[in-house]
Amino acid sequence: MGQFSYKAVDRGGAHVAGSIEASDRRSAVAALADRGHFVTDLIQDGRPEQQAREGAAAEPWSAFASLGGGRIAGKDILAMTTQLSTAVRAGLPLLNCLELLRKQQRKGGMIRLFDHLVQSVNSGQSLSEAMAERPRVFSPLYLSMIRVGETGGILEQTTTQLAQILAREEKVRTNMKNASAYPLFVLCIGLASAVVVVAGILPKIVDTVDVGAAAMPMPTRVLLATSDFVRVLFTSVGGWMAIVALGAAIYAFRRWARTIGRFEWDAFKLRIPVLGSVLRTIAVGRFARTLGSLTQGGVTILEALAVVRDTLGNEMLARRIDEVAEKVKRGEALADPLEASGCFPPLLVQIVAIGEQTGKLDELLLNAADTFDTDADAAISRFMAVFPAALILVLALIIGFIIAAALLPIVMMSLGAGAM
Repeated sequence: MGQFSYKAVDRGGAHVAGSIEASDRRSAVAALADRGHFVTDLIQDGRPEQQAREGAAAEPWSAFASLGGGRIAGKDILAMTTQLSTAVRAGLPLLNCLELLRKQQRKGGMIRLFDHLVQSVNSGQSLSEAMAERPRVFSPLYLSMIRVGETGGILEQTTTQLAQILAREEKVRTNMKNASAYPLFVLCIGLASAVVVVAGILPKIVDTVDVGAAAMPMPTRVLLATSDFVRVLFTSVGGWMAIVALGAAIYAFRRWARTIGRFEWDAFKLRIPVLGSVLRTIAVGRFARTLGSLTQGGVTILEALAVVRDTLGNEMLARRIDEVAEKVKRGEALADPLEASGCFPPLLVQIVAIGEQTGKLDELLLNAADTFDTDADAAISRFMAVFPAALILVLALIIGFIIAAALLPIVMMSLGAGAM
C-alpha cells in the first residue's frame, strides 16, 4: 500500500485536495471516483526522485520524436485527435480506444507514442497525465482540454472541440505554405541565376566592350563592383570566413528572436503592413475559439487565460493577456482590461462584455470564433495575393537592373562608333 496526494474536483465543481492510501494509482483513482471526486493531479508520496528520473528519460524520446524518422507532425496529432473523438463518442472505454488507435498507426513515432499512452493509462494514470510527459508533442491547450474532459466527464465534447481547433490551425499553416511555395521557389532560382550571371558571365561581356571603367555608366560600375565582391566572397579564405560569420549572425538572431528578444521581434511583426494585420486577426480567432472551448468545459477564466496566452503565437499579445489576467484577478470584468489593452477589436470586446452579463460567454465566443476565422481567411488571402507579387516584382527589378547594366556599355560604344 502506498500514500497518494491528490487534487480533484467534486460533483459540485469545487476543488478539493488531500491524501489517500491505495495499492497503486489505478486503485487510488477508482477510490476517489467512488467518492465523487474527479482527479486532476495524483502524486505518490515519497517518489519524487523516481518521477524526476521518468521525466528525464522521457526527454530524449521527445527529442528523437521531433528530429528523426519518428517525428510527429501537427497533422498526425490532428488525425489522432479526430480518431480519438470518434472512438470516445462511440462509447468505447478509453483504454480500448487507445489500443484500437494504436493498431491503426504506421509511423514509428506515433506507434511509440501510443505504446506510452496505453501503458500509462493501463497503470492507472489519467490520459492527461500520460500526455503531459510528452510536452513537445502535446501543447498546454491540448493538455488542458483533455484534463477538462476527464474531470468533467465530457471527453467526447472536448476532443471534438480540440479536433476543430487543430483542423483550423492546420488549414492556416497549409494554405500559407502552399501559397508561398511557388514564388519562393522562383525567387531562389532567380537569385541563383543572377549570382551566376554577375560573377561569371557579366565580366566576360564587359571585357569585350572598348570603354574605360571611368566612362562606364553608373549601373554597370555598380554591377561590376558587385561581381568582384561575389567572386572574392566565394574564392578566398576571407570570403568564406565572411559567409560563416553571416551564417552565425543569422543563427544568433534566430535564437534571440525565439528567446530574450521574442517580445521585441513579435511586436515588430505586428507593425509590418499587411502581415501585422494577418497575424493579429489570426490571434483574435484563436483567442475566441480557445477561450470559448475552455470556459465551456468548466475551466475558470483565470485558468483559461493562462492557457490562451500560449496559443496566440505572439509574445507581445501574450503579455497583454497576462496584464488582463492580473486585472481580472483583482476583480475587474474581462471586457474592460481587454479594451484597455488596445490589441483586440471592439467586436470581440463587446461580445465578451455581453457574454459576461448574460452568463453565455462560452457560447458567444464560440459563435464569434467562426466570424473571426472568416476574417482571418480573408486577411490571409489578401496577404498571399500581395506576397507572391512582391517577390516576383523584386526578382524582376534585379534582373532588369542586370540587363540594363550589361547593355548600357554596348549601347554607348555603338553610339560612339556611329558618331565617328
